[in-house]
Amino acid sequence: MHSLFLIGALALLSIVHCQGPLTSSKRGLVYVPSANHPQDDSFWDSPNSDLTWYYNYGSTPSPTFKDSSKLQFVPMLWGASNDTTFLTDVQSQIKAGANITYVLGFNEPDGTSETGGSNILAETAAQIWMNEIEPLAKQGVKLGAPACTGAETGRQWLQNFFTACSNCTVDFIPVHWYGNFEGLASHIGEYVGTFNRSIWVTEFADSGASLVDSQTFYNQSSSYLDSLENVTHYSYFGAFRSDVSNVGANAAMLTQNGKLTNIGSWYLGGEETGNKPAGVASRSGTFAGSVLIVGFVIFWNVL
Repeated sequence: MHSLFLIGALALLSIVHCQGPLTSSKRGLVYVPSANHPQDDSFWDSPNSDLTWYYNYGSTPSPTFKDSSKLQFVPMLWGASNDTTFLTDVQSQIKAGANITYVLGFNEPDGTSETGGSNILAETAAQIWMNEIEPLAKQGVKLGAPACTGAETGRQWLQNFFTACSNCTVDFIPVHWYGNFEGLASHIGEYVGTFNRSIWVTEFADSGASLVDSQTFYNQSSSYLDSLENVTHYSYFGAFRSDVSNVGANAAMLTQNGKLTNIGSWYLGGEETGNKPAGVASRSGTFAGSVLIVGFVIFWNVL
């Protein structure tokens, strides 16, 4: 099955060199708050933004978007640190009238804390799932599997999870990818072929690439993801300034001065800006996109 995805992707690759689709109902926000530049949040929920949903690696909405009628919040049980409050948090929001249609499972459970992973055994995750996530299925909430890294260890971890959690309800599979377009297409194909469920791509970027390659990757991948019926949602990892990006400055949606880059404007449904990013941050791990928010998640769960 995954070879068919790659063949289709390569065919698309041969014809897609220009800007990807301006608008898409699939696009969401990986929200990474900036304590130094809170004004940047206005981009993601502006009237002109194409985004329809967001997640923040936590179980409760971000204050910035709490009253947003545009961005639908998708709670996540990030790791074992909030494994006793997740169900209560989500059910409280539903009871209060919030539109909670989906939830996300553990973040990169096959990864270490150094690379942004929640580092949980598949068997442990299965036990927590049955207590904190599975009851939501009876309330009509669609449940997203744990989102593993793009490494082969991720697919093996998820297979172990399904073995340990044979009674779990899993409606869709979130995936992460940091690499080139061909790799992304092959990775999606492998997961569709292995798990036979719809896909959310909840983190992706071409880590450490040049500006031209980063923009080409975005245009190719957005066009491809929009063309796939079984990819229902995607969220590009880059909603931050280029000088704090740990996936490379050129992947960021904002320049170091807080202006939309071409990728940022395209992702929100706009035209190219010509604003070029620059940065000094370095990536700390091969599949570590979410390491930016590990400290924030720990802080968030203490509140």
